[in-house]
Amino acid sequence: MNMTSTYHAPTFDPTVDELETLKRLEMGSNITVPEAIKDHVSGRLLEWGFITKSAVGQLAITPMGLQLIRRQDN
Repeated sequence: MNMTSTYHAPTFDPTVDELETLKRLEMGSNITVPEAIKDHVSGRLLEWGFITKSAVGQLAITPMGLQLIRRQDN
């Protein structure tokens, strides 16, 4: 039985780089998985549901990601 789990802190405090990635996606930038790896995009964004990955490897911002950006701008 494989019992791997990922620890999640009770709250998500985004880094500056994570916020920048979300804002780039919001503005319509296309980010593919290879580009994300090269740019060291945080896997936490995917784990927490702030971005999604399509079948062809495109990253997209989710409604939760948009909400996070709006909360940080206030």
